[in-house]
Amino acid sequence: MNKLNCTQGGILLNIARAAIAEKLDYPDTFPDMKNEPWLDSTAATFVTLKKDGELRGCIGSLKAYQSLFSDLSSNAVSAAFRDPRFPTLTREEFKNIRIEISVLTEPEEISFSSESDALSQLRPGIDGVIFECGNFRSTFLPQVWEQLTSPELFMAHLKQKAGLAPDFWSDEVQISRYGVEKFAESEDAE
Repeated sequence: MNKLNCTQGGILLNIARAAIAEKLDYPDTFPDMKNEPWLDSTAATFVTLKKDGELRGCIGSLKAYQSLFSDLSSNAVSAAFRDPRFPTLTREEFKNIRIEISVLTEPEEISFSSESDALSQLRPGIDGVIFECGNFRSTFLPQVWEQLTSPELFMAHLKQKAGLAPDFWSDEVQISRYGVEKFAESEDAE
């Protein structure tokens, strides 16, 4: 998929908001998608919802398997109504959420000889990271580097998110990284 521009980012934000609005029984608000073939491109997305600057939901796809339009719509609805960390979004809350969309690049596996070698290859603020070991798996978008600024802290929290101890390490660990194109509603969006 080609790099997206600001106009396309705005369309994606409108699609995400409209998908959530539709589930809340608001009148049809989907933007007209005629003549937008780029939305048929296969893509992986994450949709993050924030309320008063705090996380209110975040769900996404790590691998592209459906159209950008379908993946985005599905993940927007899931972030609002299926994130197990939060109650279902209400109509009242909907007015106060801000939507952020991340369109992911294809993940690439990192080769490393030790945890310190893996940590030295991470690029703070740039890399989204997937941590896997057996049935344990987690990911953080690149935006998480804003709170967890060192590779060591980032990795410790990633392990905890996967359900492991922060100091866990095994030769079976696999780490992949990906980039994102991020689009976010402004604070005064309605």
